[in-house]
Amino acid sequence: MEKKATSNETEPLTSKKDVSGCSKGEDCKENGLLVRNPKSALRLVEDGNRVHPSQGDKGEAAQISNGYSRVQSSAPCNGEVEDAQGTAPAATTTTTTTSTTCGAEAQQQLMELEDRETWSKKIDFLLSVIGYAVDLGNVWRFPYICYQNGGGAFLIPYTIMALFGGIPLFYMELALGQYHRNGCISIWRKICPIFKGIGFAICIIDLYVASYYNTIMAWAFYYLISSFTAELPWTSCTNPWNTGNCTNYFSKDNVSWSPHSISPAEEFYTRQVLQVHRSNGLDDLGGISWQLTLCLLLIFTIVYFSIWKGVKTSGKVVWVTATFPYIILFILLVRGATLPGAWRGVLYYLKPDWQKLLATEVWVDAAAQIFFSLGPGFGVLLAYASYNKFHNNCYQDALVTSTVNCLTSFVSGFVIFTVLGYMAEMRNEDVSEVAKDTGPSLLFITYAEAIANMPASTFFAIIFFLMLLTLGLDSTFAGLEGVITGVLDEFPHVWGKRRELFVLGLTIVCFLGSLATLTFGGAYVVKLFEEYATGPAVLTVVFLEAVAVSWFYGITQFCNDVKEMLGSAPGWYWRVCWVAISPLFLLFVTCSFLSSPPELRLFDYDYPYWTTVVGYCIGTSSIIFIPIYMIYRLVITPGTLKERILKSITPETATEIPFGDIRMNAV
Repeated sequence: MEKKATSNETEPLTSKKDVSGCSKGEDCKENGLLVRNPKSALRLVEDGNRVHPSQGDKGEAAQISNGYSRVQSSAPCNGEVEDAQGTAPAATTTTTTTSTTCGAEAQQQLMELEDRETWSKKIDFLLSVIGYAVDLGNVWRFPYICYQNGGGAFLIPYTIMALFGGIPLFYMELALGQYHRNGCISIWRKICPIFKGIGFAICIIDLYVASYYNTIMAWAFYYLISSFTAELPWTSCTNPWNTGNCTNYFSKDNVSWSPHSISPAEEFYTRQVLQVHRSNGLDDLGGISWQLTLCLLLIFTIVYFSIWKGVKTSGKVVWVTATFPYIILFILLVRGATLPGAWRGVLYYLKPDWQKLLATEVWVDAAAQIFFSLGPGFGVLLAYASYNKFHNNCYQDALVTSTVNCLTSFVSGFVIFTVLGYMAEMRNEDVSEVAKDTGPSLLFITYAEAIANMPASTFFAIIFFLMLLTLGLDSTFAGLEGVITGVLDEFPHVWGKRRELFVLGLTIVCFLGSLATLTFGGAYVVKLFEEYATGPAVLTVVFLEAVAVSWFYGITQFCNDVKEMLGSAPGWYWRVCWVAISPLFLLFVTCSFLSSPPELRLFDYDYPYWTTVVGYCIGTSSIIFIPIYMIYRLVITPGTLKERILKSITPETATEIPFGDIRMNAV
């Protein structure tokens, strides 16, 4: 049974009916893919929406619009090409498809169209993206960066950087993933093949993150287990790990706080959880902490059984892990607001310092914070969006999730600084003295100490560290899914039906890669990786990604792709951001980081100079895949240098778009 494809009709893509009876002028379906008749395809070119031809079909195939995509093959079976009506080989130069598509590429295309998993519900996708974007950094880093860079005045550069840098890049990745339905590696075949090394770089970066980020969750898990006691272990100085400098100023006795005093919360963190006193630094990490190793093993077990079946499984888990932190944040916010001295912390958090806006580093911090908070460049947004329905409103999703992310960071500031104000009141110190620590120390020392001295401290400790765990788990699910989707889409014939086995191998690799962070000096390794392994590398990756999409693939083509999905093309604001402002935004942050690398210090340990060299080597080890693949691509491509370059920047396969409910423009 055949149908004529008119301008107001749509046809499902699942039909396997024989097309041998198709007559001239009709559009037929073959192997589950829409096969356009040359004449009708040529009629559709007129509306201007194009799909890139492959290298082999460049200049020969009719251009297809309105969501139509042809199946392409660089090498047709038996060297013969048939047109849509089964005529002899080479009968026409406007053939839009081969009669059969062969090899692994055909299998991959059919799998993408017919077998690709999708989210069970739209809310699963939104919660997963929100859970990925809202992580531990929202709880401690934004409040610290905010008060350090002008308090309320910092919200001005933060908002500007979000509008012109973070959100456009966030939207771009969601649109790319949803349209092309591929992970971070194979998607470049459909955009600009010479940049395929970006996908491999992203996978290496994600593995680095998984190797140290989950260790921070292991610390939180250790705290959670330790919280199930009548008296929290970091409230007194009578424990085996305490030293003579331990000073419990919260006790009822009159205790004076001296410059050498150390709080029991700090000694619990450094001497019992981390045991850094048993390490001399990065050149002598010491042995492995078996307690933290067991905690991390349990975390990776939870991660594995949450993502092993795909997004249909993880999409259900995030109903808990993505929503629970907001319940806890609300409880802690109410509790913090009722503490004595809370107003001092809020005032310090938001008091504007307008002079700070004249400093370049404030704008750099704002750009870096919004970028790392939203999280483009890790392959996660590409992977999650690739499981969306084709006409899902990714524009609305980008605005909703990025807004939720920014508001969460802002509210977290009140949660943290109400408690810091309480600490300042109890110590009779200024808030700046209490809040001088940044990083995880703010959570595991300062905030933990404040909780320990509240009424019902055990309850608040349990829910706080449980919140940290759920925040971290969401981001781990997402980071590993970026790698999993990328590899499975690139090698479907190897891993397509073996997802559970691949995920198991990946989690084992990440666990083994985390062993260095589980040593007595593991905290030093975590900070080194946090500063150097991901920061400049991710910035470089997203800069090249923005350049490849806007300048090589073409901003017009990209906007047409968005129009096919959403029915309307992005406006001039988005175009200007993608072409110029966002790349400049990334270049600005990258150059600022490279021009003044951070001088690392943790506790009483100053990182030696050679660690900076090691840090840059770790960061380079991921992005080196980009130029290596470019050289490899040019070497294996036949032809002159000019021909090689042109072929390498031309999409080699078109995007196969599901034809169900596709709107067709009038012909």
